[in-house]
Amino acid sequence: MLEFGQSPSQPAADLIKDGTEETFMPDVVEASQEVPVIVDFWAPWCGPCKTLGPMLEQAVTAANGRVKMVKIDVDQNQRLAQMLSQQGLPLQSIPTVVAFFKGQIADMFQGAQPQSEIKAFVDRVAGLAGDGGLAEALEAAETMLAEGAASDAAQTFAAILGEDAANAAAFGGMVRAYLALGQTEQAEGFLNAVPPELVGKPEVEAARAQLELARQAADAGPLAELRAAVEADPANHQARFDLATALHAAGEVEEAVSELLELFRRDREWNDGAAKAQLFTIFDALKPTDPVVLNGRRKLSSMIFV
Repeated sequence: MLEFGQSPSQPAADLIKDGTEETFMPDVVEASQEVPVIVDFWAPWCGPCKTLGPMLEQAVTAANGRVKMVKIDVDQNQRLAQMLSQQGLPLQSIPTVVAFFKGQIADMFQGAQPQSEIKAFVDRVAGLAGDGGLAEALEAAETMLAEGAASDAAQTFAAILGEDAANAAAFGGMVRAYLALGQTEQAEGFLNAVPPELVGKPEVEAARAQLELARQAADAGPLAELRAAVEADPANHQARFDLATALHAAGEVEEAVSELLELFRRDREWNDGAAKAQLFTIFDALKPTDPVVLNGRRKLSSMIFV
């Protein structure tokens, strides 16, 4: 479980150890009761071991404490290797890599492997223990954000990303926390640094849409004047678009969507389809199940396919 206020990452010395017959029980069998432990059985004369070992260490380190690794030189621990072989482990051929969880063998492979396969193996093994409490941490961070404790939420999202740098929900949450704190530039910088594997993820794109709406809110005009301009001239499309922007900035999201739908009904091609584009930005910023999104998309579809 992620402990708030503490560093989420573990020192490499705690993650990767050299093992012996004497330390096998505490470092592998007992330790695997809490977190999966990968054991690399190797020997100094084994050519493939020299390539596999560093790649395995890199993947374990990248898992940020969700899995540990013990390296055992079979030449220096022949009795241990013999005992494990008698219990069914195929240690006649090395390298042999075995994952233990809850004291039992959970997965294994033998021989050299490409980096992609090694990463997949480590990720698969790391997943045996669940998410380490990240789901609860995310829920807590979202609650903090909803209750106005944006600074606490930002710290929690940051801690989650320390555990799982590719957590799209935490990444999007961090951007939203920055926005809630009024730190638009920090939100933009954070979003510009999005890892490639997160580009296009719904949580990240929602944060991107919220950043765009926050920028627009900073330039939103006075509501009363814009309402008066639209009432005086319903065909003033720019005034209606600006009114929708001001309404959204004031938290009147449903009314903003209504004004944009009316603008789309009057002239869907105005300003290169600006009404439709703005509607999609608002929809993307909200949860897909939000009633405003569901009703807005339904009404927009009925206009498009009329």
